[in-house]
Amino acid sequence: MTKHRIYAMSFASVYPLYIAKAEKKGRTKAEVDEAILWLTGYSQKQLDAEVKMKTDFEAFFAKAPKMNPGRSLIKGVVCGVRVEEIAEPLMREIRYLDKLVDELAKGKAMDKILRKG
Repeated sequence: MTKHRIYAMSFASVYPLYIAKAEKKGRTKAEVDEAILWLTGYSQKQLDAEVKMKTDFEAFFAKAPKMNPGRSLIKGVVCGVRVEEIAEPLMREIRYLDKLVDELAKGKAMDKILRKG
C-alpha cells in the first residue's frame, strides 16, 4: 500500500481494527479511546464525530485539537520501522497511534502507555 493510499484511508475504517486488536488481548474500547484522546487532544464527542464522518488520516491529525507533546517519548518498532526515525510527519503520527495500540495489546499499563512515568 502506498503512502498516499494510507493517508486517504478513513480513520473510521481502521479504528474498529484498533479496537478488535486490543479486545482480542483483553483490553477495552475505552482504553483505545483513552490512548487516542491522549495523543490527539480530541474529546470523546469529537472522536466519535470524526469516526462518524469517516475522516481520513490526514484530516484526522490535521484537525486534532492539541497533539500531545509527550508523544515524542513513544519509541520502538512498528511495521519494521522505528517510529522515532520516521521523517515524514503524518506517517510518524500514524505510527505513534499504531504503537500505542500495540502497547495496549501487549498488556502494558495505561500509565506507561500514556507516558506518565
